[in-house]
Amino acid sequence: MSSSNEPWTVADTPDQSGRIAVVTGANTGIGLEIARGLARRGATVVLACRNDIAAATAKADIEDSVPGADIRTAHVDIGDLGSVAACARRLHGELPGIDLLINNAGVVAGSWTPTVDGFESDFGINFLGHFALTARLTDLITAAPAGRIVSVGSLSHGRRNAALDFEDLQSERSFGRLVTYSRSKMASMTFMVELQRRLAAAGSRALSVGAHPGGVRSTILRDQSLLVRIAYSDVVMTLARLVTQTPEAGAQSVLRAALDPGAPGAGFYGPVQRWGLVGPPVRLSTPAGAADPAAGRRLWAIAEELTGVEFGLGSPHRPAAGDVPATGAAAAPRAEAAGESA
Repeated sequence: MSSSNEPWTVADTPDQSGRIAVVTGANTGIGLEIARGLARRGATVVLACRNDIAAATAKADIEDSVPGADIRTAHVDIGDLGSVAACARRLHGELPGIDLLINNAGVVAGSWTPTVDGFESDFGINFLGHFALTARLTDLITAAPAGRIVSVGSLSHGRRNAALDFEDLQSERSFGRLVTYSRSKMASMTFMVELQRRLAAAGSRALSVGAHPGGVRSTILRDQSLLVRIAYSDVVMTLARLVTQTPEAGAQSVLRAALDPGAPGAGFYGPVQRWGLVGPPVRLSTPAGAADPAAGRRLWAIAEELTGVEFGLGSPHRPAAGDVPATGAAAAPRAEAAGESA
């Protein structure tokens, strides 16, 4: 067992044979490398993806690189609560339990774009969809001997303007590409910490932990502006390798959060070299703002209201007056016609 600051690799972790992992957004980039890393340690891995063809390609890719790997696929669009519910039903029918749930799928929307359910895409996919999926799979996770939920964050939640705006959680009043994305990731980290509180209060052995991959050459920005695409092009990336790393390297932080036996509840992992952009994963401080209990219970209640899904774990907090607004823009999805999210 490694201490938080000793050199660490996936090879340091116990064999994962007999354990089942579900990874969202596992058909490309960091998600694909997370799934590959888990397979190399012997885990059965379910690639939970929106694009079935891409998922099948990823499955074949992992099986080619990891002989004997047990890789399965499950269809889910994290931006569609109906799809999330259908995926959860399927997994309940096919799996005896879930040892690891890696909430990895994410999006950076270039403009205010609604999900199928009318939520702003960053908030709806990066946070709400994973909130709902985790809620629907909690019984399978807590039934496992050492279940673990990993929320994938981002360095962006360290931005000064990344604090949650409970009056405008879905950026209906003011949308900014980086601000909206950063706040969606702050919501994910706030959820990660609050989930650990509730698991602990319920006496569960399961853990909720988080990680960020650093500066990764990823496909998440493939639909952004021409300037952003140029900035992440192969030519420019060749010059920027000092402050970026491959998806395989970026996946290490998530794999450590998932597999390190010494990880504590609400532990958070990421690289620290070159402004936190590259390097091996170490344990970091919980993102500023994410550990606020009042914000945690307020966000939780709003998420349950918006998704219509409850965890059934109860609350470790005493109710506080004014924590949860009954109405308002922050608590109501938009009613525009639905469109497929990125």
